[in-house]
Amino acid sequence: MQLDHVTVVAPDCAAFMRFFVDVAGLQVRPRPPFGVGGYWLYLNGKPALHLIASGSATSAERPGAARIDHFALRIDDESEWAALIKRLDCHGYVYQETEVPIARERQLFVRLAAGVVVEFVTARR
Repeated sequence: MQLDHVTVVAPDCAAFMRFFVDVAGLQVRPRPPFGVGGYWLYLNGKPALHLIASGSATSAERPGAARIDHFALRIDDESEWAALIKRLDCHGYVYQETEVPIARERQLFVRLAAGVVVEFVTARR
């Protein structure tokens, strides 16, 4: 078994899509005509993220409903990590960097909207 994709209900699908394409490097691929706005984004040719426009019938908020806190994208190459930080700065995204002492990893968190956090993680060198 493997993770197929994550679905995020986005208050501004186009802005979220731009972040994941321009900063994270995902690619927009064709999406079936579901009747609600959204995007399907791929990473290395595989499905990674489905964005759904908030306000659609499939995105109805329910009191006490479970939600995903964040999801993480791993970057193994040190130069790609530096390039990610440069893209975040260039596009004006606010982020928080932390280190995981025992795991010897670096984490970078970007809050795109309330309840939508993206983590980038890499090995500490």
